[in-house]
Amino acid sequence: MRITLKPMLTLLWAIPLFSIIQCSSGDIATATPPTPTPPATPLSDEQLVDLVEKSTFKYFWDYAEPNSGLARERYHPDGVYPDNDAHVVTTGGSGFGIMSIIAADSRGYISRDQTIERFTKIAHFLENADRFHGAWPHWMNGNNGDVVPFGTKDNGGDLVETSFLCEGLICVREYLKNGTTAEKALAARYDALWKGVDWDWYRNGQNVLYWHWSPSYGWQMNFALEGYNECLITYVLASASPTHGITPDAYHQGWARNGNIVSGNTKYNLPLILKHNGAEEYGGPLFWAHYSYVGLDPNQLTDNYANYWDLNVNQTKIDYRYCVENPHHYAGYGPDYWGLTASYSRNNDNSIGYNAHMPSNDVGVISPTAAVSSIVYTPTESLAAMRNFYENHSALLWGPAGFYDAHSQQYNWSAKRYLAIDQGPMVVMLENYRSGLLWNLFMNAPEVKTGLQALEFHSGKYGF
Repeated sequence: MRITLKPMLTLLWAIPLFSIIQCSSGDIATATPPTPTPPATPLSDEQLVDLVEKSTFKYFWDYAEPNSGLARERYHPDGVYPDNDAHVVTTGGSGFGIMSIIAADSRGYISRDQTIERFTKIAHFLENADRFHGAWPHWMNGNNGDVVPFGTKDNGGDLVETSFLCEGLICVREYLKNGTTAEKALAARYDALWKGVDWDWYRNGQNVLYWHWSPSYGWQMNFALEGYNECLITYVLASASPTHGITPDAYHQGWARNGNIVSGNTKYNLPLILKHNGAEEYGGPLFWAHYSYVGLDPNQLTDNYANYWDLNVNQTKIDYRYCVENPHHYAGYGPDYWGLTASYSRNNDNSIGYNAHMPSNDVGVISPTAAVSSIVYTPTESLAAMRNFYENHSALLWGPAGFYDAHSQQYNWSAKRYLAIDQGPMVVMLENYRSGLLWNLFMNAPEVKTGLQALEFHSGKYGF
């Protein structure tokens, strides 16, 4: 459900699911969205960050799919869903959710006993869910673990979604591995889950990774992971796997296109550094600077092609400066109202659809996850946006799990819904901004270091 190697076909599949086929579901928790009145004395920055992190975490705790304990693809507070959608679990969003639970445990939002109980439920579900050469599908049925097709031919393994999940699995293992006897045993189960992915199979005998494989359609989806987008983490984990790893050739020849991934373009005097697939002038939607990097720490991280801190900071600042420039003259855009990424969106008839917002595809809709999840790169600008969202737009933007997914001052409109893939990066990046917790867990995993070194990465922060 995002732009890149599932480009516009993905969006065409997603929009009908979100906005056309709808029915009521009687077995999902509903809530009357609050309309908060900001306190007379403004919250401090730390209080604001804590409020947003804790409230956003509710998506993965209070509104998780009950049988699996994993993240629903979406949560609609009004209880109105597409057919059977209330129990659709998202693999990638669940990876972000698992990392969010670690953050919540560390903050005391939940108890350690609650954490272990939920992680045990999740392990049992993932151990018994459908897998395809070790990879989980994009969507699963939370009641039984069966694949829920994301599209006609997308009914098998999804390696990219699996990589987002595995970021979380590795972090759980690292978080629990030195704990009690029960915690060590649970850590071992999470270790076995991620090591069961056959990354090498997804090369299809070539020096590139492929996004999908289906037991019914084989390799017909034919999406090779090459060129810059959100999929860097997939190559990092494929290189890191001690059981089914890939050689560096797949990274250099496939992902990096034999060096052709490098860009000489600049925007607002900021180098793009890498060629963003389909978005070489401004860069892509901001989730490209988030998904791989919830675990992979870009601080002082370099390889043959990029300094990844500069890459992400520049992409974020280009997005920010574009919104400040506001060439379409949309209401509200400016230093405290910015952030373009894939999210729910406004259709021309004022209904809710889905769109991959970015400077080259700007329809006047701001996605809070874009600015909030970028706080590690642009703390001043992100905090300004968070404060404006909360203090001045809560009536349309704040609900039972924090900021709603999308908002437009231009149209006085909001998508009063939530998506796992937008909620998760907010919690995790807020925690990384505060403590670096998830970065430290992931980067200190020994296989991750080995995998990065094999691809000729260097980290000044982690000493390799």
